[in-house]
Amino acid sequence: MVVEIVSGMSALALALVLGPRIGFKKDAMRPHNLPFVLLGVGLLWFGWLGCFGMMGWLAVEQIRDGRPTTFGAASAVVAGLVATTPSCGTVNILGAAVVGLAAGIVCSFAVGAKFRFGYDDSLDVVGVHFVGGVVGVLLIGLLATEVMTGGARGLFYGGGFAQLGKQSLGALVVGAYALAVSYVLAKLIDRFMGFRVSAEDETTGVDFTQHAETAYAEGVHGYQPSRRPTSFGDLGAPGLRPETAEEG
Repeated sequence: MVVEIVSGMSALALALVLGPRIGFKKDAMRPHNLPFVLLGVGLLWFGWLGCFGMMGWLAVEQIRDGRPTTFGAASAVVAGLVATTPSCGTVNILGAAVVGLAAGIVCSFAVGAKFRFGYDDSLDVVGVHFVGGVVGVLLIGLLATEVMTGGARGLFYGGGFAQLGKQSLGALVVGAYALAVSYVLAKLIDRFMGFRVSAEDETTGVDFTQHAETAYAEGVHGYQPSRRPTSFGDLGAPGLRPETAEEG
């Protein structure tokens, strides 16, 4: 709840205040660097296990879209990691597999909600972190075992609806609180300081307009600044004077 549900609802609040990016739902906004995405997921995977999430998500992509994707696999792993975090101390091995599969399946559909409802969640924090967190929290109420918890049991293990009710109430209260507080804070910042760059800066690229540099010399979105030679090595011809090159 503290990490995933709070971050997801805070992200939703900020997305609502900021509004969508220019070209949202019109232009293809693909991941910046897919190998980096996989590197990040691999680093997470060292101490955080979420294999069944990937299996569930890829199954949905295969059935729904006709092909599984690498980016979907990466997102699915994170969804599985998110869901297993709240439930890892309460469910057995079978329960953990169910949590992971459920998170992968549910989150694979949840990431598309931003297009339906018009909030531009560029990192899919709502669809993966919030929804995955809710899945993990709620399934405690179904799959918790007395062996793991030392007392409380989920509905499927004879505990009735008591634990499920507690989990549901907790997720609802924490999510509503995070959304409300984050929205108010974002509105205050937007009112007194401004919270979004100009349309021109956004189109040019905020790396360049805000930091005067870009990650790549070629192929970045927007205006390409000319690069004046600053040394003989920049000219590509040792011994050529800069003024000669400019005159030529």
